Amino acid sequence: MRLIVTDDHAEMSRVAGRLIETAIQLNPTAALVVATGNTPLQAYQELAQLVQQDQVDVSQLRPFQLDEYLHVPATDPRSLFGWSKRAFLDPLQLPVEHMVRLRGDVADIPGACHSYDKAVEATGGFDLAILGLGPNGHLGFNEPPTEADAPTRQVTLTQTSLTSNAGYWDKLEVPTRALTCGMRHLLAARQILLLVSGSHKRDILWQTINGPVTSAVPSSYLQQVSNALVIADRSAWPYPVSPAKIAQEQDNER
Repeated sequence: MRLIVTDDHAEMSRVAGRLIETAIQLNPTAALVVATGNTPLQAYQELAQLVQQDQVDVSQLRPFQLDEYLHVPATDPRSLFGWSKRAFLDPLQLPVEHMVRLRGDVADIPGACHSYDKAVEATGGFDLAILGLGPNGHLGFNEPPTEADAPTRQVTLTQTSLTSNAGYWDKLEVPTRALTCGMRHLLAARQILLLVSGSHKRDILWQTINGPVTSAVPSSYLQQVSNALVIADRSAWPYPVSPAKIAQEQDNER
């Protein structure tokens, strides 16, 4: 695990956008799984600007949905596929057919998870996983406790996640069950970017980086992954960086 600390969220987004661009330049057909939420939103916008400037070609990308609420159709404002379309596909001018969906709106939920896993395996695994950090250490909706080899599956959301997600949906009720890409696929990605912003993530980021590796904090498994890169703003990581644990890098502009 490595760490980049930036001054603020805007700088974090610029660094992340450039790193994603570099990954795509090296592998234009990359299979990547993309997080939703506010933290990566500006990084996707940075990448979209590079696309509009013809600095990178994303037309051959193979994006995968990270998670989805159960029994929520794509047309529902709470749909995470809808969020992915608005935040990632549309700005990059990618057709929705390019994204491998994790279908929570079908009758055969085990079948949907199986189909998703088969699609990941058919690509040879993820080249890049773009992740956010949940308030209880979840990655995707891999709620604690979660084992490192957990498959893609249906989960019941914890109260911590329900409270956190409520802020996204105004007065809409947050669904209590969801599907998530399994930790097995996420940890096996050839490159992992964990984007973390804000003082409210400070304690869980500390546990992620310095705490014990435990199923009670799924993000702590990243300590065992050499190709995991945490990009955090100074609000989320105001501490000195221990070179014994992680190597701090500053790569603000290429």
